[in-house]
Parts: sequence; C-alpha cells; structure tokens
Amino acid sequence: MSTIAFIGLGNMGGGMAANLVKAGHRVLGFDLSQEALARAVEAGCESCETIEAAVASADAVVTMLPNGAIMRDVYETSVFGHAPAGCLLLDCSTIDVATARAVAADAAAKGYAMVDAPVSGGIAAANGGTLTFMVGGPDGDFAKAEPILATMGKAVIHAGAAGNGQAAKICNNMLLGASMVATCETFAMAQKLGLDPQTFYDISSVSSGQCWSMTSYCPLPGVGPQSPADNGYQGGFATALMLKDLKLAMEAAQAANAAVPMGHAAEALFQVHANAGQGGTDFSSIIKMLG
Repeated sequence: MSTIAFIGLGNMGGGMAANLVKAGHRVLGFDLSQEALARAVEAGCESCETIEAAVASADAVVTMLPNGAIMRDVYETSVFGHAPAGCLLLDCSTIDVATARAVAADAAAKGYAMVDAPVSGGIAAANGGTLTFMVGGPDGDFAKAEPILATMGKAVIHAGAAGNGQAAKICNNMLLGASMVATCETFAMAQKLGLDPQTFYDISSVSSGQCWSMTSYCPLPGVGPQSPADNGYQGGFATALMLKDLKLAMEAAQAANAAVPMGHAAEALFQVHANAGQGGTDFSSIIKMLG
C-alpha cells in the first residue's frame, strides 16, 4: 500500500483520511487545527508538524482546503520541491477553475502528476466512504488517482482535462442550489393553496416535478426520507458552503460568457439567507425564508 500525505483534516478531510487508513494506506496528516489532527490520529493517521514533513516521503498527496488562494499557496510553498519527484497530487478542494488549471500546469512543469478531484456527498458520505469524485486531469494521471479515490468514494468519474472536475462540481451545485430554492418555493405555495405537504410530496415525487431536492433531501420535516430538516436543519451541507459554490459558479459563468439567470437568482437568495445568520444551517433551511 502507499504512503499518502493528507493536508486538511476538517469535517470532510478527516473522514476521507480515515477511510484511506482503513484501506491499508499509511497516512501522514497535517492540519492547522490541533483538534482535527488529534481526531485523525485517533483514526490511525500519523501526525506531522509541517506540510513539508508530511509530503517528504509520500507516494501521493491529497489536499482538502478551503479556497483557491490557500490551495495555490500550499502547493507552491510546501508541496512543489518537497514532495518526491513523480509524486501523485490529488486536490479534492472545491475551488475556482482557473486556479485548478494554473496549479495543474505548474505541477506538470515540475514533473508531478496531478488531478483536481472535488467531491459531492457531504460529511456523512466522507465518513462512510461513499463520496462521488469528479476528476479533471490527463488520462494517465486519472488512472493513477482512481484507485486511491475509490477507497474514499462510491463513484470516481473522469470529467476530462485539468480543471474539468471543478467545472463539473460547480455546475452540479448550481443546479442543486437552484432546484432547492424551487422546491422550497413550491412546498410553501402548495401549503398556502391548501395542499397537505405529504399529499403534495406523494403526487409530485412521482410526477414531472420530481427532483433530488424533493425526494432525497426534502426541506420540510416529516416529509420524505430522513433529511437535515428533521434535525432542525443541522448537519448536512451548510448554507455558507452552498453560497461559496454558487459564487464560484457565477465567476466561472462570467469567464465563459454563459447565461445563468437561475444561478444568479439562487446566489442572491442564499446570500440574503446567509446574511440573516443562517450560514451554519443546512442549505435546505432557506425554506424558512421563502415560506
């Protein structure tokens, strides 16, 4: 099995690193949070005091970082030139497409194989090893990365060239954000028209209005499968993270000259929701604002 450096052991990275350990890999972990690092050690990872120390003997490096600026700094300052030549680099952060492509180009110039591999599935999927990975990078680099990613997920899909994993992620989450807003609006309207929520769910879930936001993640408690709505909108996918992804989508849309009026509307609504102090609640809690 491989020696894998894992940089960024927060809510998502911690569970992912633990699954690498379960698969038999030696995992050298680093995080600025001592609490996160301690949890990773409990899961079988080895603690490193610096990123440079973590990557020095690694066969592969996995990063799960908050944004593109931090991701670029980590690779340019602490990974490039410190990880062994030929080391495989896998960035699982959700960042802007331009940064993903720029860092991948730098990696290739320095002799590293690299993929961008953002995830879908949330904290529960990270812990359970059932994430979906959307992967951008050359065919050969993807072939090297796939076995490692497969130990942390249920699906590993090659989206194309460098940066295409990020493109797939933000397009997917723009669709999710817009469909959740529409689902919330619809349930609120149905109730005001005198429809029982469960009755409306029973009808729409088997009709043309069916969507994932309704049938797998219903924003009303007590309707449909268990969801964060049944837990006071705690856990799940935070409003602040959805807003981050929507902002990345708007940035990419502008760069690509793509018309995204529904995406813009969803971003504006989630911004209002976050400004009202709901950034830490699940994104389906926007039904409280729209209802």
